[in-house]
Amino acid sequence: MKIIADTHSHTLASGHAYSTIKEMAAAAKARGLKALALTEHAPEMPGTCGLFYFQNLDVVPRECDGIRLLMGAEVNIMDPDGGIDLPESTCRDLDIVVASMHTPCYGTDHTPEENIRAYVEVMKKPYVNIIGHPDDGRFPFDYEILVKTAKETGTLLEINNSSMRPASSRVGTRENILTMLDLCKQYEVPVTTGSDAHVDADAGNFSYVSEILDYCNFPEELVVTMDMEKLKPYLNCYKSL
Repeated sequence: MKIIADTHSHTLASGHAYSTIKEMAAAAKARGLKALALTEHAPEMPGTCGLFYFQNLDVVPRECDGIRLLMGAEVNIMDPDGGIDLPESTCRDLDIVVASMHTPCYGTDHTPEENIRAYVEVMKKPYVNIIGHPDDGRFPFDYEILVKTAKETGTLLEINNSSMRPASSRVGTRENILTMLDLCKQYEVPVTTGSDAHVDADAGNFSYVSEILDYCNFPEELVVTMDMEKLKPYLNCYKSL
């Protein structure tokens, strides 16, 4: 598969990432990408940028070194009711919004029923485009409900390259991703690909993603990041909210 877009990455603005916008764009270009999403961690993640950072992103040119930049956020799912840490008005103005569970913000003491309720409520928000790394066994839930809700709401589910790194802190990721992909095939639910890069060397790195897509013989037509025209309908900057 020829993946041409990375819908999840971070610059040094996220606090625990290490490269600039230009460095990330140059790395994406070197890997043959056409588009790169820079989705900084939203304000409740320790050490990241504040609200004004996201409210000022209109000043950033949307093309750099021949790469289409998608300026957005990785918002934190905060509670089982689907609360997130950026206002709706701010999210609607972003090119792309990824919503994820992180231990510093959501915790690990919720039940599987609470976890899936949180995902369902988040996916009901029309300005949330992607569920980020829904593969972490520290947050157990029912994958069939996740996939069916993604189809109902038009939300993309992410295959996260960083999750499958041997050093990843996430738990049971390969098994969980395979479960999700099998259900996505069954219900014909599109997926997206995110490097979750925190340094330019990983921008557009889909080594683990490509291997697992090949392993489970996942249909190319369900991978929206192989074609910008397939990806565009899922992005805030191309749709009416």
